[in-house]
Amino acid sequence: MKLTRLGHDDLYAVEQLQLALFPENPDGEAVSALHRGRTWLTATAKITLNGQTAAASRRLKASEETVRRRRQILQQSYYLAARQLLSVTPPWGALAGVRPTKISTKHMLSGGTAASADRLLRDVYYVTEDRRQLAVECSRSTVAAANLLEPTDVSLYVGIPFCPTRCSYCSFVSRTIGKKTELLEPYLGALEQEIRVTGRLLRESGKHIRTVYMGGGTPTTLTASQMARLLDTITGAFDLSRCLEFTVEGGRPDTLDAEKLLTIRTHGADRMSINPQTMVDSVLRACGRPHRGEDVLRAYGQAVDAGFGAINMDLIAGLPTDTPAGFRQSLDTVAALHPANITVHTLALKKGADLFERRESLPPLEAVTEMVDYASHTLRGLGYKPYYLYRQKYMSGSFENVGWSRDSLDCLYNIYMMEEVHTILSLGGGGMNKVNLPDGRLQRFHNPKFPEQYIEMLDSVLKQKEELFALMP
Repeated sequence: MKLTRLGHDDLYAVEQLQLALFPENPDGEAVSALHRGRTWLTATAKITLNGQTAAASRRLKASEETVRRRRQILQQSYYLAARQLLSVTPPWGALAGVRPTKISTKHMLSGGTAASADRLLRDVYYVTEDRRQLAVECSRSTVAAANLLEPTDVSLYVGIPFCPTRCSYCSFVSRTIGKKTELLEPYLGALEQEIRVTGRLLRESGKHIRTVYMGGGTPTTLTASQMARLLDTITGAFDLSRCLEFTVEGGRPDTLDAEKLLTIRTHGADRMSINPQTMVDSVLRACGRPHRGEDVLRAYGQAVDAGFGAINMDLIAGLPTDTPAGFRQSLDTVAALHPANITVHTLALKKGADLFERRESLPPLEAVTEMVDYASHTLRGLGYKPYYLYRQKYMSGSFENVGWSRDSLDCLYNIYMMEEVHTILSLGGGGMNKVNLPDGRLQRFHNPKFPEQYIEMLDSVLKQKEELFALMP
């Protein structure tokens, strides 16, 4: 949909809302305008779609203008116009972006209550009742996690951007290596250098590691001996005496076996992620995943035997060829294992993924809605609570990804990373450092995306680490 702005430069605020409300980018035209009068600042929106036109406006006193409030009325006017053309009420109302809970979290961290956060989401952003409840519950978890932090705390991400094969829905920057593993050794050598330099900088700065997360890609693409070597480097370089959790993302069960899981556990990691995405073998094949549902059960049992008391499992609603009955089977099978966390994603059609261009056999919106609703109802009934969430572009039904936990076993790293409440140091190819600056702003520093670039540019990566530590309070 074509978007024209008149009288303002707030492209991102309106464009992201347009993508969320009209994710399929239909033919149409929208105009977002801002008029500055002597007394009032007035935002108007006019949207034409399928031969119909709708318009709406919102205003605030010119003397009360701030960047946040100006963007609010721009988004409110656009939403109110769009709502007239949409057949269903958008669950997240006028909220755009990937972190809708940041509104309620910021409100509650500054002294607001759950009830006042709910009113804020209702009256300012038009969020539906069920999504307000979801956001406020996740914000409660964020407030509790934030209260565990000291000013000197940081979290650590270690990236392994390799996978045995690529799933059809995936757009992560990772190398599909199959049997070609020659890049792994030079990558590990470079990563170990960054680990040692970062360990030195942490000691000199007086910072402390609160959580560690090894992600990818698929970190367990590494052999058991390579994993042991990497974990020895991490525990040798960093003081983990104040670390609350250490997660390794296993992801694919076809990369896991008893030896590797025991190696990871005995080298200090206490959380494991085993992600079936679906337990239906035909859906796994449609997604390009070579394992079967029974492999997930085998890997889960081996992880329990290795001593992991906190295991996460991911599912995706809306996968190719899946049905509500198939998704119910997947969720019920996973929930019967009683993992600490179950993360329910909604399929996002990501640029760079095979599915973005080849949208075959995708379930309709009504089916995805049924899947998401079943997950929420079932998991609540089993005693799980939502503890973090985020959204993505091109997501089925404009829904969200939700992490559910039981028995207060929230994955703290997920909260800290998504809610950006403290600094995240990222090591390895594709890593993004999020540094919370003294003035309250967040500054991002990117490592090179591809493993080859990371190896070649290691000197600049290490220099950047020195620079970002100089900025940290």
